[in-house]
Amino acid sequence: MLAHLRERAGPGGVLSYRDFTAAALYAPGLGYYARTGVERVGRRGSADFYTAASLQGGIFGRLVRAAAEKLLGPGRLREYTAVEIGAEPGMSVLEKEAEHFAAVETRRLGERLEPRAKSVVFANELLDAQPFHRLVYRRGEWRELGVRVNGPELEEVELAEMTAQELRGDLPAESADGYLLDISLDAEALLRDLAAQPWEGLLILDDYGYDWSDLARERPAGTARAYHRHEASRDLLARPGEQDLTCHVCWDRLEGVLRAGGFAEVTVERQEGFFLHHAQAAVEEILSATAGRFAPERQTLMELVHPAHLGHKFQVLHGRRG
Repeated sequence: MLAHLRERAGPGGVLSYRDFTAAALYAPGLGYYARTGVERVGRRGSADFYTAASLQGGIFGRLVRAAAEKLLGPGRLREYTAVEIGAEPGMSVLEKEAEHFAAVETRRLGERLEPRAKSVVFANELLDAQPFHRLVYRRGEWRELGVRVNGPELEEVELAEMTAQELRGDLPAESADGYLLDISLDAEALLRDLAAQPWEGLLILDDYGYDWSDLARERPAGTARAYHRHEASRDLLARPGEQDLTCHVCWDRLEGVLRAGGFAEVTVERQEGFFLHHAQAAVEEILSATAGRFAPERQTLMELVHPAHLGHKFQVLHGRRG
């Protein structure tokens, strides 16, 4: 991976954080998500993190399907193809719900996104897995950070010029010295590309994030993290290609992308509220079927919707078109 980074950096030996994270995550055969035969997701110690998709029992997929049915209207789900983006091999949450859709298709991370004419597009933790820029406020101005390949070492440096020019007009005029801002313009570009394609239906994106005002004013240490063997770290330069790199997404900027792309009813809800509002019947069925006894399905449901677990940590961005 170091040789690849050195080649991408060129004679100057410096990459923007965006280019570094793009290589560390997606360089063919070397990037974290491009390597094969690696256990990334799950509760076992050999994995690096777990997601709602790795919970047992298929409850997550059942709730997503029930919510999609409620949002589209009774009896319409079978008209649509479910397109799940970014699922790890063997971990699609909607494949078990295939009988309720016209078909179910899975796209891996990095594959071309081409929904059918009528689709329900779903992704779990796709947006936070995109490359990101890193900015810092120093000496009275915003500077962009990059990575220098210094022999066998990587070090964080300030770039001579900002590559994320489209952010300039939105950055706070003043901030605390050393304030870090992590933002993925690639996540916005991904949604822009998805919205530019000729399809109609429903988009459901489950992830974690904040609004711009929160990211730019209330998170002075930034939100970027590395994950390795279930341990979170701020050392983003360790183990390039062998650890996950992620930052919180910016919900209101992503909402703006969808509205500009023709989506209506664009909303961000906490995961607990999304499922309790739009998959209430499925929630009640699970609770009723497991009443009075210990059941894995009930435990999984509680982990998904309880505010002390994933229910509060995650949010759902959804919208309709057509």
